[in-house]
Amino acid sequence: MMKRWLSLTLAFVLVLMVSACSGSNAGGAEEKKVLRVGATGQSYPNSYKDGDKLVGFDVEVIEKIAANLGYSVEWTNSDFSGLLGQLETGKIDTIANAVAVTEERKAKYNFSIPYSYAGVTIVTHQDNTNINTLDDLKGKTVAGVFGSQNVKNLEKFDTKGEIKVRTYENRDGAQNDVLNKRVDGYVNAKSSLLAEIKKQNLPLKFVGEPFHYEDVGFPFVKKDENAALIEQINAEIQKLRDDGTLKQISEKYFGEDITVKAE
Repeated sequence: MMKRWLSLTLAFVLVLMVSACSGSNAGGAEEKKVLRVGATGQSYPNSYKDGDKLVGFDVEVIEKIAANLGYSVEWTNSDFSGLLGQLETGKIDTIANAVAVTEERKAKYNFSIPYSYAGVTIVTHQDNTNINTLDDLKGKTVAGVFGSQNVKNLEKFDTKGEIKVRTYENRDGAQNDVLNKRVDGYVNAKSSLLAEIKKQNLPLKFVGEPFHYEDVGFPFVKKDENAALIEQINAEIQKLRDDGTLKQISEKYFGEDITVKAE
């Protein structure tokens, strides 16, 4: 009888211990909030690698927002078109890589409010003295990143299809080809091009002024459970804008404030 009583007591204690541990783990799991974010890691100065560390303007902005909301960030690196695919399949929650807000994308995603603005422009090699305006690019070849809005904006701008567009998986490939004169131009955001030219003292010049301006935000798949998170992120973006943090981060990476719309 005593043995049976001891066995029942021991079993009861074990059940209590397991329940306690399970409750503790469940609480820990609930407290640990993770935001899965994608970036190319090859888009200086938006997202790029400094050694093994992922850094950049967009990276720092989303990490600061996440920290303020109690999230840790889990990063995924891929080419831009791959990031969009992972967003759509739910492998990541959002992308922090200068994603332009367009009507086409708004049909598929819900965006945060803009945290920066981009003027789309084209550069050419300094040796190309015959290329000084956008009209001079007729019949020429311009490089861009596959799946990027910069390429789509160029195609919309060039309504008669007079500019040949060659796409690449990443910015490095597109930029290297214009530097090596294998193509006549390279399309990207003016702020990113300025930062890259300054960083490496590149022999590139701008072809006229930006031909298009666009808002940049964080995209999310259209799901009810994302609505509250987007509202929280919007509130944090506004706080960072109001206290000057957004401007400070922008000037750190671009040398100018790209968080306000150009007049």
